[in-house]
Amino acid sequence: MPLIQITQTPGLSDRVKRETIAAVTEAYAMATGKNPDSVWVTINEIPRQQWGVGGEPLG
Repeated sequence: MPLIQITQTPGLSDRVKRETIAAVTEAYAMATGKNPDSVWVTINEIPRQQWGVGGEPLG
Protein backbone atom coordinates (compact mmCIF):
# COMPACT_ATOMS: atom_id res chain seq x y z
CA MET A 1 0.00 0.00 0.00
CA PRO A 2 1.71 3.22 -1.14
CA LEU A 3 1.33 6.24 1.16
CA ILE A 4 1.86 9.73 -0.23
CA GLN A 5 2.11 12.53 2.33
CA ILE A 6 1.66 16.20 1.46
CA THR A 7 2.77 18.72 4.07
CA GLN A 8 1.77 22.35 3.64
CA THR A 9 0.51 25.45 5.36
CA PRO A 10 -3.26 25.60 6.04
CA GLY A 11 -5.64 27.27 3.67
CA LEU A 12 -6.91 24.89 1.02
CA SER A 13 -10.65 24.41 0.86
CA ASP A 14 -12.14 20.94 1.30
CA ARG A 15 -12.96 20.90 -2.42
CA VAL A 16 -9.36 21.64 -3.40
CA LYS A 17 -8.11 18.98 -0.97
CA ARG A 18 -10.44 16.39 -2.54
CA GLU A 19 -9.28 17.37 -6.03
CA THR A 20 -5.62 17.24 -4.96
CA ILE A 21 -6.01 13.79 -3.42
CA ALA A 22 -7.74 12.52 -6.57
CA ALA A 23 -5.10 14.01 -8.90
CA VAL A 24 -2.14 12.72 -6.87
CA THR A 25 -3.70 9.26 -6.65
CA GLU A 26 -4.31 9.15 -10.40
CA ALA A 27 -0.81 10.39 -11.26
CA TYR A 28 0.87 7.88 -8.95
CA ALA A 29 -1.25 4.98 -10.20
CA MET A 30 -0.53 5.85 -13.83
CA ALA A 31 3.22 6.25 -13.23
CA THR A 32 3.63 3.04 -11.24
CA GLY A 33 0.89 0.79 -12.58
CA LYS A 34 -0.53 0.43 -9.06
CA ASN A 35 -4.24 0.03 -8.45
CA PRO A 36 -5.56 3.48 -7.43
CA ASP A 37 -7.68 1.78 -4.74
CA SER A 38 -4.48 0.86 -2.90
CA VAL A 39 -2.99 4.38 -2.89
CA TRP A 40 -3.30 6.39 0.32
CA VAL A 41 -2.81 10.18 0.38
CA THR A 42 -2.66 12.40 3.46
CA ILE A 43 -2.59 16.19 3.63
CA ASN A 44 -0.89 17.48 6.78
CA GLU A 45 -1.43 21.15 7.54
CA ILE A 46 1.26 22.79 9.64
CA PRO A 47 0.72 26.39 10.83
CA ARG A 48 3.01 28.97 9.19
CA GLN A 49 4.54 29.76 12.60
CA GLN A 50 6.03 26.25 12.63
CA TRP A 51 7.79 26.59 9.26
CA GLY A 52 11.14 28.19 8.65
CA VAL A 53 12.90 29.10 5.40
CA GLY A 54 16.44 30.45 5.26
CA GLY A 55 16.60 30.56 9.04
CA GLU A 56 13.48 32.71 9.37
CA PRO A 57 9.99 31.63 10.49
CA LEU A 58 7.21 32.11 7.95
CA GLY A 59 4.58 33.20 10.47
